Amino acid sequence: MASNKILVIDDTTVVRVRVREMLPPGNFEVLEAKDGLEAYNLILQEKLSLIMLDFILPKMSGWEVFQKIQAQPQLREIPLVIMSGLKEEVTEKIQEPFEYFEFLNKPFDQKQLIAAIKSAMVKAKGIRHESVPATVLQVNNEAETIISSAQDSDLSAEVKSLNEKIVKMQIEIDNLKKQLAQVVTFVKQKIK
Repeated sequence: MASNKILVIDDTTVVRVRVREMLPPGNFEVLEAKDGLEAYNLILQEKLSLIMLDFILPKMSGWEVFQKIQAQPQLREIPLVIMSGLKEEVTEKIQEPFEYFEFLNKPFDQKQLIAAIKSAMVKAKGIRHESVPATVLQVNNEAETIISSAQDSDLSAEVKSLNEKIVKMQIEIDNLKKQLAQVVTFVKQKIK
């Protein structure tokens, strides 16, 4: 059973699935909510390691969910990434710099997602109180380790891919050298 839970809140199925696919494989469970009311109920019921919140939602807006999270100290300590296609929607309600959460502009790629998650975790550490149970800190540390290892594996995959390209290029170079040697030999024979 996964020890870390990530809640992805977005009214668009495509976005929820895309986030799930972009998250590195690890020992966490991804929960999904399609509206603010469903999301807030899950936030109250589950022990979450991270919340990814779309700002424009049906039933209860992302802004209302954010206000409810901020009103409760134990919820405020959960790392939060707010997602929106228009940053102005967020800055209209919450002034920059964003102290308690990270903002992620839609559309985004995997690197931007991972960077936003890491930043949200750092910001959440800054608002924690001394009375936070060790288990909550441990869960967040495990999530950070998962994200870090995912970045390491991404780098390993890139290095492996580059090494494979180098091998292919070297084979091509060797073949070209052989062809050039054959052309030179042919030209020398014709000159004689």
